[in-house]
Amino acid sequence: MDQTVIFFAAVSRYIGFIRSSFILSKNIKSRSFPIMRPSLYFYSQTKINFMSELIVNSKEHYLALQAYCCGMVEGKNGKALYEKYRYETDAVTASETMQLLDYLLQHYPFEAVKNTVGKLINTFYKSLKQQTWEKPAEDHFLSYLMLENRGVEKIIAEMRAVVKALFSQAEKEEKELATQLLSYMNELKSYELHYIKKENILFPFIERTFSQYRCLQLMWSFHDDFRRTLKSIEELLKFEPLKKDLLNKELGRLFFVVLPIIFREEQIVYPVAYRAVPESAWQEMLVQADETGWCYINPVRKSSVNPTDKNLAYGMTDLDTGVLSRVQIIRLFENLPVDITFVDEEDTVRYFSGGKHRIFPRSSAIIGRKVQNCHPPESVHIVNQIVEAFRNGSKNEANFWINLKGKFIYIRYTALRSSTGEYKGTIEVSQDVTDIRSLEGERRLLNWEE
Repeated sequence: MDQTVIFFAAVSRYIGFIRSSFILSKNIKSRSFPIMRPSLYFYSQTKINFMSELIVNSKEHYLALQAYCCGMVEGKNGKALYEKYRYETDAVTASETMQLLDYLLQHYPFEAVKNTVGKLINTFYKSLKQQTWEKPAEDHFLSYLMLENRGVEKIIAEMRAVVKALFSQAEKEEKELATQLLSYMNELKSYELHYIKKENILFPFIERTFSQYRCLQLMWSFHDDFRRTLKSIEELLKFEPLKKDLLNKELGRLFFVVLPIIFREEQIVYPVAYRAVPESAWQEMLVQADETGWCYINPVRKSSVNPTDKNLAYGMTDLDTGVLSRVQIIRLFENLPVDITFVDEEDTVRYFSGGKHRIFPRSSAIIGRKVQNCHPPESVHIVNQIVEAFRNGSKNEANFWINLKGKFIYIRYTALRSSTGEYKGTIEVSQDVTDIRSLEGERRLLNWEE
């Protein structure tokens, strides 16, 4: 039975019971109203049965959806599955869609799920499209992401007109149309900022607040498809004459990646995120997004989140881009493959990293010592020259490289400044780059054997 019918039936029963009890109670002079007790007891039992039926129906609904999705991934007859589970697939929600994909990714190979997700979303399309969700305010992080989508949709629409002309015109006009398409490719490159904000800002917050988040891995994989396809189209547009068959294939891939992702964002991921992520987190996302950058829009920059607003566990230090304990900070610095020394604005040595990657000799005795006293007289003038240039703001870094005991050492001095540009000290970073200098080509796959 439809859950809505069950609900209204139960409500009608409840109203009838209360009304009957009220009328009977008026005719009874006794203050104890014994006649009401059976009615209210009967109502409470009805309520329990009603809620139980809803829970059972909800569970059965989800399990039916799960069976449909599993059948699709396993390659069973799609038409037969749809006819069998049509009632359920016509009533699927955004959160159920994420939960179902999460389940599939834990029980089937990633590529099998990725190859099927388009068919699943197509089946769920009508139900997801009909469901409305409360849209956030105009200055909300999600609202800005949706505005970026409107921007890329406009570019795609204009591109399609050029593509249509390209595949219907004579070869003499190919070059001009190819140039136009190349221009649109450059515009689409900006859209990667949209994906970067999702991957590095939105997704982490969803992962913390919605336990069935694994479908975000699928979306990230489609982002990478966009990146690869964009690069491939750029290369194909350089050929003269154009390889139209290959170009047409890649353009089709581009359109069928970008537009479906927009639907999945705005009808699945965003509604779930808007309900799951706490209100306080959205402001923080806007601040982080300003640092990443926007595409096709220019929102007003948000001020940084006040550190005092963050709840820090005892012994933890807020580093703005992370929260670490003292032990974690020490381990981090000691395991960086560089030799670090920090001198404050008063030319006093305040820190040097541990001995694991030490290049130049250091001892705890130099802490609190003037940096000029840490160098031989012959090189003090260079130290003073660097510090003075950093202090007066004329320079921000100084680089040196030397050969030392058969190793090639790269030394960088960087000015440390406040948010207003005020000089706050110098960081010296030294690194053995002997092996780095010999690198050639690329290595994209893990190889621990060398």
